[in-house]
Amino acid sequence: MRGKTATFGSRRKVRYGEDRWRLLREKRRVAREIMETLESSGIPSIVYGSVARGDVRKTSDVDIFIPLNIPSYKIELALEDFYILERRIVQATPNYAIKGEIVLENASVSFPLVKMKEKEMDFYRFGGYLDLDMLLSEKRVSGVDKRLVLIVPLRDGHYEIPADEMDKSELADFLGVGIEIVIERFRVLERRREVGRTGVFLNEPVPDFESFESHLSALALQNAYLKRRMKLF
Repeated sequence: MRGKTATFGSRRKVRYGEDRWRLLREKRRVAREIMETLESSGIPSIVYGSVARGDVRKTSDVDIFIPLNIPSYKIELALEDFYILERRIVQATPNYAIKGEIVLENASVSFPLVKMKEKEMDFYRFGGYLDLDMLLSEKRVSGVDKRLVLIVPLRDGHYEIPADEMDKSELADFLGVGIEIVIERFRVLERRREVGRTGVFLNEPVPDFESFESHLSALALQNAYLKRRMKLF
């Protein structure tokens, strides 16, 4: 990796103590329980972010994504034994996939409500993700966190490399993603550094009496951006 002066932070090795390993095991237990439940209903899923990389903290979310277009009622039936706190429709930007999100007590499960663009899976590869088989084999993967720091797993912890030490094309090759997602994530996360937590384009709760799909159709009647994104494919 060709180095250059990093804007934020410096390279360092982080060794995990027993408390850190215990926390990771607990976060992964939660993810495994949900993912195995989905899998038993024929629904594949991935867990992404710090739970996949290993660099979890107490505040780390357990984020699960279903990378297929599946009717929302099938997902809700699969999760019927879990306590659901909220159902909502989210979209990061007007050009990105519209997703449903089911918020559970200790995790969230999201899924596309429109056909995803091929490059949109690179979002999850950029941050690092595991499918169920990889999770069960206790694998950890490299990915870039919200600080724009590349996390590289080690046997006793992880190594941190500020992502802006690397050429963007080099980082894309290392993570196996397109250069477009690297450029975009830099733009979004650098903006986050400047102004704090950034919002999303759409974050709409779904009423208890309505399906995700029907509520999205109702929203699209009032929102030209949503209507256009629904018709892209």
